[in-house]
Amino acid sequence: MTFGILALVALAGILGPLLAARVSWHVPVVVGELAAGVVFGVTGFGLLDSSDQTFRFLADIGFALTMMVAGSHVPVRDPAVRAAIGKGASRSVVVGLLSVVAGYGAATAFGTGHAALYAVLIASSSAALILPIVDSLALGGTSVLQMTAQVAIADTVCIVALPLVIDPDNAPRAGIGALAVAVSAVALFFVLRAFHRSGHWRKLHKFSEKRKFALELRINLVILFSLAALASSTHVSIMLAGFAFGLVLAAIGEPRRLAKQLFAITDGFFAPLFFVWLGAAINLRDLVTHPSAIWLGLVLGGATLVVHAAIRALGLPLPLGVLSAAQLGVPVAAVTVGTQLGVMGDGEPAAILLAAMITIGAATLAGAAASKAGLTKPV
Repeated sequence: MTFGILALVALAGILGPLLAARVSWHVPVVVGELAAGVVFGVTGFGLLDSSDQTFRFLADIGFALTMMVAGSHVPVRDPAVRAAIGKGASRSVVVGLLSVVAGYGAATAFGTGHAALYAVLIASSSAALILPIVDSLALGGTSVLQMTAQVAIADTVCIVALPLVIDPDNAPRAGIGALAVAVSAVALFFVLRAFHRSGHWRKLHKFSEKRKFALELRINLVILFSLAALASSTHVSIMLAGFAFGLVLAAIGEPRRLAKQLFAITDGFFAPLFFVWLGAAINLRDLVTHPSAIWLGLVLGGATLVVHAAIRALGLPLPLGVLSAAQLGVPVAAVTVGTQLGVMGDGEPAAILLAAMITIGAATLAGAAASKAGLTKPV
């Protein structure tokens, strides 16, 4: 890893904002970053070596920060969303049951043996991806709130379940590690909430702002990296550590200044670096040499859309059902962890990302359809 390579990574990361610049397209920034990684990585020109240990470690930092930001976007404090939890939870259960059937069918048809993994992928939703679409289109109303609750529940459950299903042979060990991370996150919530309620955090904020010490960011990075160290030592993905701490921040109420600092350090550098590294690590040539991977991606993407759209039978408007199928965090985490563990077959990582891109494209169209159908906030 050299400064020249780092400059190339930073340049590649700019492709994300360029593709997302046109608001009407609703293209997530990460799509461009992944595409840039593909172009410069093993699929394209081979200028970026994803196996470089320094590059990989920096990407792990970006992964942890990305999942923390995703967790902080889950609207756990919104009273309206909490009131819709009942409907959202019941629909999440139905989606989960249908996903088990679809996942088993896909794994059997392609002989991968990853039925549980596919079920989690199909059932997942990305709050970090869907909520910005909802906000940008000013979607609102009871149905939208119920969908938001459904997405938040699915996102949380699937991220917790992923480490357990991606490597079934080590599931007991991963379960213990996940429990350790969860217990630590709960303890952190009570400690930080007490610190906030006592007024000490506000004093720290004022002191840090006056002296320009950025203490809030430093403290939160210490906590995040400590949780990541715990996860690594117990053989659990740092994905869970980042997301758990993000939920803690969301439950307490992330300070505006801290949110800006996290945005700068994450979206400005580490998140683009992670997605560029991920794109560089995925060999899309496998889709050519293993055509079955293309069909697997199409099947997984199509099954995700069908399963989530089926919630129309439970009263959720069809555009919102398709919108709730948008996924990115869980597929990206599955590809990252699966690649690191070497548990995926040839072309499987590319197939999973292809399925995720299908859901993103469909969700973009569904969001526009929901807006045209009048599922918007009252003026």
